[in-house]
Amino acid sequence: MSCHWWVERDIRPISLRQLTFFGRTLTESRLISSANYVRTELPTRLAHRLRDIQRLPYVVVANPHLSLVYELYYKAFERFRTIPEIKTLDDNDKFCDILRKTLQEHLVVIPRLAMGVLECRALLPADVLDQFMNTLLRARISRRVIAEQHLALTETFNSPWHFPGSQDRTDVNADYVGEVFLKCNAKEVIERCGKLAQDMMRQASGTDKIPEISVQGHLDATFPYMLSHLEYIIGELLRNSIQAVSEKYNGLPEKPPPIEVLICEAPQHVIMRISDQGGGIPREVLPYLWSFNKGPHSKARLQNLEQVPAMAATMQELTVPKERKRADKETFRESSLDTLTSRPPNLRLGMGLPMSRVYAEYWAGSLELHSLEGYGVDAFLQISKLGNKNEQVTTRASIDAV
Repeated sequence: MSCHWWVERDIRPISLRQLTFFGRTLTESRLISSANYVRTELPTRLAHRLRDIQRLPYVVVANPHLSLVYELYYKAFERFRTIPEIKTLDDNDKFCDILRKTLQEHLVVIPRLAMGVLECRALLPADVLDQFMNTLLRARISRRVIAEQHLALTETFNSPWHFPGSQDRTDVNADYVGEVFLKCNAKEVIERCGKLAQDMMRQASGTDKIPEISVQGHLDATFPYMLSHLEYIIGELLRNSIQAVSEKYNGLPEKPPPIEVLICEAPQHVIMRISDQGGGIPREVLPYLWSFNKGPHSKARLQNLEQVPAMAATMQELTVPKERKRADKETFRESSLDTLTSRPPNLRLGMGLPMSRVYAEYWAGSLELHSLEGYGVDAFLQISKLGNKNEQVTTRASIDAV
């Protein structure tokens, strides 16, 4: 079956609610049917993205970073499309080994894509490159979501406290179904990511003049979500605010003003507003805020990216996993990838905001920024509260021949 056959297949998007419903009562046949969904869905999704890359002008595809990503995708496509139907738990265990190996191999994708896009910025219009990057990143998240969800379900199924068929879920992970955290509490995530961001700033700057973070509003608001996605977005927003405020008040006698976070719960959504008084976004940066093409700062971003060999795009990358595990035993589950990648927090890659928006929009949410020049920034993160929205993926090969 050629790549062409797979491109003709439609991608079957999922929602958080479907993931939870499916993983709730986990039987052997459900686990095997989950494995077969992943087995056929991954090559389908990869085929659509391979076609997107093939449609770029040859001079762009020949870029060493982009051709490396293409090779990785093609290898993974070949690997998955030849896996026979999964019929037994033993088949599934072998399949999970392949999934883990592939997830690990693909940790180089984000920095490579970003470097490729920066190096090719003169060859294609910025909006075409950004659309390409957004499509590929969203697709990458989608493949990781279905792969990691299946790995997590397999782990649950194999755990000693899992009793198939019992209706009272007695296992310790009752708040989780696979990777979906059913009761994400906005306030807790903000406080935890805020503390991490403050600690990183303290280490990087060597000063104790770090702004406080005050959280107000609906402090009990919860919703089902993938914790690593939420931590990434909130971590990036708070890091930007803390950095801006610290830089503005550096060397001044007065205490830096706090970063104020307001949580609003509406019937369909939870909205978080993060407000800082860090002086706003410089005018020359504004046009490039949501773009992977960094305009005047491209060269510096490229040099920084070269120091980042692999990236899972999780908040945990920026911390020492062991310390973190101890601090968050209750709420933190280690993903197979967290320990592999770390980068210095002060290495600016210029990807935090566009990546955060890709994550926010993936489950049909949104991320907006309002900058008041000379005063500060308000960021608005909106999240669908019901978990019933499908993942927002490009379901067909999207880039027409440019």
